[in-house]
Amino acid sequence: MPTTLPLRHFILAVVVVAVWGTNFVVIKVALGHLPPFLFAALRFTLALLPAALFLRPPPVPWRNMATYGVLIGVGQFGVMYYAMQSDITPGMASLVVQTQAFFTIGLAMTLAHERLRGFQCMALLLAAGGLGVILSHSDGSTTGLGLTLILIAALSWGGGNIASKQAGSINMLAYVVWSSLFAVPPLLALSLLFEGPDAIANGVLNANFATWLAVAWQAWGNTLFGYGAWAWLLARHPAVTIAPIALLVPLFGMAASALWLGEPLPAWKLSAAGLVMAGLAVNLLWPLWPSRGERKLR
Repeated sequence: MPTTLPLRHFILAVVVVAVWGTNFVVIKVALGHLPPFLFAALRFTLALLPAALFLRPPPVPWRNMATYGVLIGVGQFGVMYYAMQSDITPGMASLVVQTQAFFTIGLAMTLAHERLRGFQCMALLLAAGGLGVILSHSDGSTTGLGLTLILIAALSWGGGNIASKQAGSINMLAYVVWSSLFAVPPLLALSLLFEGPDAIANGVLNANFATWLAVAWQAWGNTLFGYGAWAWLLARHPAVTIAPIALLVPLFGMAASALWLGEPLPAWKLSAAGLVMAGLAVNLLWPLWPSRGERKLR
């Protein structure tokens, strides 16, 4: 499989991460009224219905879809929403969860025997340097529990990436829709167990239009479009090529926070963004240079 992306695939990937990055501000809006596990359950219910009435289940083992649904629905978003309620800020969550790129690559190397090339290692090191700069400037608003939970969410996202890649070239929208069937029951169970009927009722009754709009955006923009397109890309390209693009998510997240929440962008944030962008550029452009040299020699 090729290590370079066609331009249209790269643009699609950037649009997806732009949706994901700005989404962290949207999450905070919904968490103002809805308990986290209930919020996640509503998100995946809306992703499942009514779309499942119009899309047939894809020709994939139910075990694979169940794995993806539980990892993404419960492991990634249920855990991340819980952490974002009070233990980590949206900007920091958008950053730390991008360690999924490293988990995805590690799992792909272990399970699918994909090979990490030298330029990809350099790209990851540059991007990791950018993440390290941001982590070193934490303002104390992130707890150890919050960091741990977001790392668990990132690992779950990485596992979900591998599951979707193993599904092959199928209708990825149908795959994301039907995998949501396996996310809803455990999320509802966690909501009843940890949040209780009273919190569930109060959350639904107190939710305003902005809250329900946030839930709808989570289901249709983030889940159906975002994860459907991402799974489609992973089915066609090596994980070591696609996964690092998600490192752009915190850049979009910081920009959204600056525009909507008035978050400042000091020099250290801009330098960190530069490192992440440099890593992305190396990962995407390095493979093009040898081919150009070969053409000149012909």
